[in-house]
Amino acid sequence: MPECIHGLEIPLCDACYPKAQPVQVVPARTVRTPRVTRVAGVSSSRKSIDPARQRVYHVTHINNLESILDADQIDADASPTVDLSTDLTRELRLTAEVAPEQSVASYVPFYLAPTALRWDELRRGAEDETRWSAAARSAAPVDFVVLVTTVSALGTDAVVADGDAAASLTRFATGDEITKALTKLHDTETFDAAEVLARESVPFGVIQLIGVANDRVRDRVRELTSTKVAVYPPWFQAEL
Repeated sequence: MPECIHGLEIPLCDACYPKAQPVQVVPARTVRTPRVTRVAGVSSSRKSIDPARQRVYHVTHINNLESILDADQIDADASPTVDLSTDLTRELRLTAEVAPEQSVASYVPFYLAPTALRWDELRRGAEDETRWSAAARSAAPVDFVVLVTTVSALGTDAVVADGDAAASLTRFATGDEITKALTKLHDTETFDAAEVLARESVPFGVIQLIGVANDRVRDRVRELTSTKVAVYPPWFQAEL
């Protein structure tokens, strides 16, 4: 598929190919339209979300990328060069369980969108000292890279969490329930809070794209890997 100057597929890049703004037409009279029936926040006419097409995003500090590449995988139990989490955050994920004797900490976390709430917290300066480390607070958005793949590429052990995976009320979906969970999450307020978890490790070979903030970071990443690298600044800007 053709790519824009940022290295993204043309339909993906809103910078080069902004969506047309709808033309507003003032109606001559008010016309009532039938309501769309919704169950648990899901439109009855909504198409199912295909896990093979649903992208997921793993955010890490660029200084962690080299060790990931050396291991040729993202490990859930790795000791990162730049640790973004606090002891409390690690403890909460260690004690939370996806299933009996399966700790959240034994999974590699991904977001469902580059607008994810936790990623936005990082871009805003990681002010919550209970969640984010001093290293996270001292980092700038351009210091991060976004590793992109799909839900299906994470393997059959992948899990969809409908919120923060360490939260007590979060529900988890596996196997055949993943499609239903993804469909239910789309267009809801919880979409940006959700996580997709990969059991133990993710082979780096399934990463389809590395998103970076600028040309300088792109050049640095290209020296480390032949994986496709795309400059896409909007991913690194805090939500308004």
